[in-house]
Amino acid sequence: MDPDFEQGETLMSRLALTTAGAIGLALIAAAPAVAAPATATTTATTVTTCSYSGLQSGLSTKVCADITGNNVVLWGQIGLAGPPSPGTVLQPQQLWTVLDGSVVNGQSLGTSSKWVNFFASTTRVDGVSGTVACGSTVHASFSVDGPQGWGPRPVYLDVPVNC
Repeated sequence: MDPDFEQGETLMSRLALTTAGAIGLALIAAAPAVAAPATATTTATTVTTCSYSGLQSGLSTKVCADITGNNVVLWGQIGLAGPPSPGTVLQPQQLWTVLDGSVVNGQSLGTSSKWVNFFASTTRVDGVSGTVACGSTVHASFSVDGPQGWGPRPVYLDVPVNC
């Protein structure tokens, strides 16, 4: 037998095996992965409900409730009621805020009274939260008073806690 022929045959056999192996790996890689069954996890969804906006001295205020299961977080929001007039230079204001929450016919969730620096951009005011019984209704109020003494005009929200 011709020695050159045997070397060529061996080289072709090796090349065929290498090609077959590469194709096999490519097919395995392209096959869909089989994942282990996922464990059941419950992710609680937070539902945010807000009152209508109240207008007061060029400001817009509202009170909101974030409800996750039977956990309630109340917060107030202060913003400009509209765009300022052209050329108006807005000055920062110190505003007195009162955020209050309770379960209708039940426990108080607390009151947060504090000064807030308002710089003409929407500002969130936090401070009241709690755990309530499923099926309860939470009552919240938020008011703002300015340094000019224009007096508070609260906004209100009643929201059911549907666990």
